[in-house]
Amino acid sequence: MKSLVVKRSIVIAGHKTSVSLEDAFWSELKGIAEQKDQTLSAVVGDIDTRRHQGNLSSAIRLFVLDNARNKAMQQQPARSGTNLPASAAALSA
Repeated sequence: MKSLVVKRSIVIAGHKTSVSLEDAFWSELKGIAEQKDQTLSAVVGDIDTRRHQGNLSSAIRLFVLDNARNKAMQQQPARSGTNLPASAAALSA
């Protein structure tokens, strides 16, 4: 069976390195770079300098996850002071 994780080469801070990522993370990372109007190398370089531990591949996955969570939080409709899910809040109104 073919692995879902693909090893990819990238140049950051002037040196070549490789990361092992699933296609979904790689595609999302490229989309984030486009949204930021930065190169993929620049975004990965920033991730590399900000990570405190762990490997670069894991740091990229966490960065993509954090970005997706932030996007989801921004898209949620404002609720009127309740911790109920939107469907439950509508029923209690």
